[in-house]
Amino acid sequence: MIDTADMFQAFQEYRGDAIVIPGRGSRQWSDVSTIPNRDIPLGDPAMGGHASFALGLALSQPNQSIILFDSEGDLLMNLGALVTIADKLPANFYHFLMDNECYATTGGQPVPNAKNVNYALIAQGAGYPSTYAFNDLEDLSGSFGSILGQPGPVFVAIKIIPEIENEPIGSRQRWQTRTVLEVLADVKEELLKVC
Repeated sequence: MIDTADMFQAFQEYRGDAIVIPGRGSRQWSDVSTIPNRDIPLGDPAMGGHASFALGLALSQPNQSIILFDSEGDLLMNLGALVTIADKLPANFYHFLMDNECYATTGGQPVPNAKNVNYALIAQGAGYPSTYAFNDLEDLSGSFGSILGQPGPVFVAIKIIPEIENEPIGSRQRWQTRTVLEVLADVKEELLKVC
C-alpha cells in the first residue's frame, strides 16, 4: 500500500497546469500543490459526487486536463458515474481512485469485500478505454508520465494506507478555509486567463 502524501509528492512532478480535484485527499494535496488556484478541493460535502462533478468540468473545459483523486467509498456511492464517463469519453479526464479499504473519514469502518474488489476491472467493464492498478509507489511513480500522456478517460486504482479520522467533523482541524464557491471563482478566473 502507498502513503497518500508520498503519492501526491510523486504526482506533483507530472501535474503540469491541470486542474486537480483532490477529493478525499484534499488535506494532503493542499500541502503539496504548487498552483492551488487550479485546485478544486470539494471535500466531504461532495461524497458520492466527485466523479460526476469532474466529468462535468472535463466536458465544459475540453482543452484543460482534469485530474480527479477519488476514493472507493465515494465511488461506491455512485458507481453509475463510471458508465456515464465511459459513454462521454472525455479525452482530458484522468480518474485516480485512492482505495484504502475503509471509510476513513467516518471512523474507519471497512468497505464491504474490500480485499477482493477490483476497481480497475469494474472501470474497464464500464467502458473506460485504459485502466491501471497499483499498490507500489515506485511502479506508480514510473507510470505517471505515460498515464497522463495518453487520451482519457483513464482510470487508475491505487491501494493507499488508511488515515482514519475519529474526531467528530466539527472538531477536526480545518484544512480548507475557503468555500466551494470561492474555490470555483478562482478556477474560473484562472481558466479565463488561459482561454
